[in-house]
Amino acid sequence: MDRVNATTPSASSADDPARAAFAALRTPEGEQLLAELRDHDPADELATATRLRRAHPAELVSAALGQARLRQRAVAKFGAEDAYRMYFTPNGVEQATRTSVAAHRAARFAGLGVRSVADLCCGIGGDAIALARAGISVLAVDRDPLTAEVARANARALGLADLIEVRCADVTEIDTAPYDAVFVDPARRGGRGRIFDPEAYSPPLSWATAAALKAPRAALKIAPGIPHEAIGPEAEAEWISDGGDVKEAVLWYGEGFAPGAFRATLLPSGATLSAPAPLPAPPVGPVGRYLYEPDGAVIRAHLVADLVERCGGRLVDETIAYITSDEPYSSPYVTGYEITDELPFSMKRLKALLRERRIGVLTVKKRGSAVEPEELRRRMKLSGPGSATVFLTRVAGAPTMLIGHPLG
Repeated sequence: MDRVNATTPSASSADDPARAAFAALRTPEGEQLLAELRDHDPADELATATRLRRAHPAELVSAALGQARLRQRAVAKFGAEDAYRMYFTPNGVEQATRTSVAAHRAARFAGLGVRSVADLCCGIGGDAIALARAGISVLAVDRDPLTAEVARANARALGLADLIEVRCADVTEIDTAPYDAVFVDPARRGGRGRIFDPEAYSPPLSWATAAALKAPRAALKIAPGIPHEAIGPEAEAEWISDGGDVKEAVLWYGEGFAPGAFRATLLPSGATLSAPAPLPAPPVGPVGRYLYEPDGAVIRAHLVADLVERCGGRLVDETIAYITSDEPYSSPYVTGYEITDELPFSMKRLKALLRERRIGVLTVKKRGSAVEPEELRRRMKLSGPGSATVFLTRVAGAPTMLIGHPLG
């Protein structure tokens, strides 16, 4: 078997405590411990550790408890069935793509006939797994020896080792010419936390873009907050939300994609909205009977104007992404509300109104307001059987409260 796919860590792992601990977890004793810890309560960790150390080496118990914590955290991204079979590092859990997003990206590649992908900066293998499950063979590359070993172990644990070759190497030295497509996920965290400058990514966005442009097709995973001016005209830019939360952005290059276009995709439905170029600034006008809150991916993709045009509405303020109309409008890209009250911002007036209507459950949403929702709810001293939604925002530049309830 090719050495890069060997399941036994190289001898040099003995010189690295973290790799040695990981190797111990993959022994029969380590696997038994992990199985025993699957459903353990972290609140009982001290008692659990004391009990397990009577029968197992202390270092192995510590490593198993740490891995058990990571697996529990990973369930949110990978689901319980996969998470409890996989292995993780702290950075790997934090930076890995959640399964739903990785599967969406893999499906776009597969739909264009891509059969092989060079996955550069593969991390613990989340994207490589999704690509392999879409029937794509993957070269997964990471320069960190432990991370590469974890990715290799995950491919084997999920039965995908025949489709995923893991290589520990510097991605800038990989020849990607033999592959149908390239996927790059630069590291966006450093010793001081999240990195916001794309040129401070590792590798820098400029290198990743150059690598993408050399390939027949490519995708670059980037932070959803990337400035639009940092996106070159060669890329189709897609923002992806899952369950209403924006998870990431990806730049697509090559045949089958639309250079210069901006796209918003909503998971799990798969609804996708795109425009070849930004529309003119939408109209602004008074608050109508209905208010619409666009999905975050739509806002990040600067496609709010497209929705305003579709619903025949207007913005409540030129700087606020709330859409209003006089007629109801249904779309997967917005959450709609019927507005019953529009008031100048006043804690006292809001409290009196909520008390009068016996509102005991209040949903607070805000755009363009410094008021913290939890603080507002605390000050309202809510009581009663009713419920309502309050929007703290600006209307034509003035601090305003809009009160209503969800449509449907």
